[in-house]
Amino acid sequence: MKAVVMAGGEGTRLRPMTASMPKPLLPVANRPIMEHVLRLLKRHGLNETVVTVQFLASLVKNYFGDGEELGMDLTYANEEKPLGTAGSVKNAEEALKDDSFLVISGDALTDFDLTDLIAYHRERGALVTVCLTRVPNPLEFGITILKEDGRVERFLEKPTWGQVFSDTVNTGIYVMEPEVFDYVEPDVPVDWSGDVFPRLMKEGRPIYGYVAEGYWEDVGTHESYVKAQADVLEGKVDVDIDGFEISPGVWVAEGAEVHPDAKLRGPLYIGDYAKIEAGAEVREHTVIGSNVVVKADAFLHKAVVHDNVYLGPQSNLRGCVIGKNTDIMRAARIEDGAVIGDECLVGEESIIQGNVRVYPFKTIEAGAFVNTSVIWESRGQAHLFGARGVSGILNVEITPELAVRLASAYATTLKKGSTVTTARDHSRGARALKRAVISALQASAIDVRDLENVPLPVARQQTARGSAGGVMIRTTPGVPDSLDIMFFDERGADLSQAGQRKLDRVYARQEYRRAFPGEIGDLRFPASVFDGYTGAVIRAVDTTGVAESGLKIVVDAANGSAGLVLPSLLGRLGVDSLVINPGQDESRPTETAETRRAGLVRLGEMVSSSRAAFGVRFDPVGERLALVDERGHIIEDQRALLVMLDLIAAERRSGRVALPVTTTRIAEQVAAYHGTQVEWTTTSPDDLTRAAGKDAVFGGDGQGGFIVPEFSSVFDATAAFARLTGLVARTQLSLSQIDARIPRAHVLCRSVATPWAVKGLVMRRVVEAAGDRSVDTTDGVRVVESDGRWVLVLPDPAEAVTHLWAEGPDDATAQELLEHWSAVVEGADH
Repeated sequence: MKAVVMAGGEGTRLRPMTASMPKPLLPVANRPIMEHVLRLLKRHGLNETVVTVQFLASLVKNYFGDGEELGMDLTYANEEKPLGTAGSVKNAEEALKDDSFLVISGDALTDFDLTDLIAYHRERGALVTVCLTRVPNPLEFGITILKEDGRVERFLEKPTWGQVFSDTVNTGIYVMEPEVFDYVEPDVPVDWSGDVFPRLMKEGRPIYGYVAEGYWEDVGTHESYVKAQADVLEGKVDVDIDGFEISPGVWVAEGAEVHPDAKLRGPLYIGDYAKIEAGAEVREHTVIGSNVVVKADAFLHKAVVHDNVYLGPQSNLRGCVIGKNTDIMRAARIEDGAVIGDECLVGEESIIQGNVRVYPFKTIEAGAFVNTSVIWESRGQAHLFGARGVSGILNVEITPELAVRLASAYATTLKKGSTVTTARDHSRGARALKRAVISALQASAIDVRDLENVPLPVARQQTARGSAGGVMIRTTPGVPDSLDIMFFDERGADLSQAGQRKLDRVYARQEYRRAFPGEIGDLRFPASVFDGYTGAVIRAVDTTGVAESGLKIVVDAANGSAGLVLPSLLGRLGVDSLVINPGQDESRPTETAETRRAGLVRLGEMVSSSRAAFGVRFDPVGERLALVDERGHIIEDQRALLVMLDLIAAERRSGRVALPVTTTRIAEQVAAYHGTQVEWTTTSPDDLTRAAGKDAVFGGDGQGGFIVPEFSSVFDATAAFARLTGLVARTQLSLSQIDARIPRAHVLCRSVATPWAVKGLVMRRVVEAAGDRSVDTTDGVRVVESDGRWVLVLPDPAEAVTHLWAEGPDDATAQELLEHWSAVVEGADH
């Protein structure tokens, strides 16, 4: 006997899940519903099966093919238009006309005894046997009443409660004889229960009903879809679960990686090659698909998560469904009954209320509160570029495909035959993505100079030596699973806002230039990069007096790429140095705040014990520098900025220094004392580097970034180290003595969560609350009190937060200012 599986329905009630996927392919316990149906057919010897398809037919055909993987023989009957339940089977008449056949829906989950159903049909000599089951709520189904001999007495499709005369409903499973096709008109919509069966009954043809025992769930609504998952996990339905039951009710598929510190409370299912990190909590009735990543401290309860989904740290999912290839970012919350379609992005700390539907390819911005369905809005990021270029989680937000598109867009903004310099840090992720970038550049008629693994300042300096631009890929500072793709202009500086917008436009339109075969770009690997770089530093920076000073310095390369330039630099400086942590570890391309602090403490101990003049610690990409004085005490970053400013201003006695508006106003006192002036800039590194490049004597950001204008206009830890060494050698004062002569600063900062939608309102309220106080709008809003106390309120350009800085004569006053203005910001949000 052959079987017919009806798999042509649109499943409109299950949207948005079925907006881009046919209903039979919806996974239940990580297998399509239709696969469970086919396995049931095979179990009962129905290996030859015709599948009727219409909506998204190619997806069904591509998934199941000819059925060989299931040990079945599958053929397909394609409907050009919807033909109804009977019309679609009539469409397959040619394959079914020789024998009895069984009809079953491809989107109902069941474990009925089909062998017994077929035997019942044959014993009764029926033309049609309708498989029935009893349900508590028959309103959504066709109800049926039988005579004592099992013949069908009456049918009623989807009754009201006033019409309910039985709890026995039609499951859509039938055994039929071929002559039933005589009652189905071809190529027009015809239904079994609405058209064919009433006619058969009227003519007295033998239609029997078989009341089946077992499980049956018509997966027609979101509620029934989630219920079906729970029933499979509870063992209420006899289906195959792919995986190993590692403890009662906890199923884990092949290749899944579950950290011992993850909390699992079954019954639940974890798909193949999924990864559950430490601290994540997965509770009962949760189904996690293949290749899903569940980050630390995420919480899932009764959640159904399809394949290739990323669930960020502290995300919270309850009773919801998440479509495939969707990214749920940090601390996002999705409530009971919500459904997120395929390939969506749910931003950090956003909240999706219960029963909300988010259709495929949508972006929910960070901090958004969504209480109505998102259907028509198009997908789009507000900003491709963040503070560090294009940043995101490796292989979630930053993928090889994205790298190729970005590099193609960047190449399109440049002239054919231009040269672009590429570089990376020592991480594997950066190495892999840089190859994608190089291929895309060459395919767009761009010549590439590849520096391979170099410090970030070296990449900038080499870009400025005749390239039209540059691309550097590095691990996001402090975030080991994220990458930054940084684009440089011809000066080696970050792309300007105008340059970013231009690249953004090309990327959005996807109008990429491609090279003709003879125009494919060249790839070169320049030699002696580090010698050329350190030679340029020594020529540009004043290091007189170093060789005669007898200085001893401890240098911590922090296992980063700065260690690559230090042998050449220290040899040219002629200073007595002790280098620690020079090797590189590609599994640790960045460091957390805790690791950095611990490294500085160890550096301090070595400086003190070796009686060195001072110690410096490079960041992993050689961009930023941290200082330790001769006593081994850590000089905090904001303080280090003032120390460097004091040394440079004291020697220069004139000129201009560029500092961001978040810097303590003590800097103005230090600069003025030595006859120099401060130019205040925004917090954007681009603005700071521009200001520091215009006849300035110094620039810094208070976070370990120092600009040495005589060498370059960008942050460069190597040039800053050479400059500092020369200054200390000539001034003959220790760093602790210089630090001691600078007044103490009292600057406190705080970040307040602010939804994107109210950021403008917040800033208006801040200006209104300032009243007649002095207001500076260089970057954000800085409110200055008459006695010099100030607070700066600055909305973050990439995240749903507002940052505040406050400075007063002491910490208590600064704290009071911070509390007052934080209340203003939070009040505007309500």
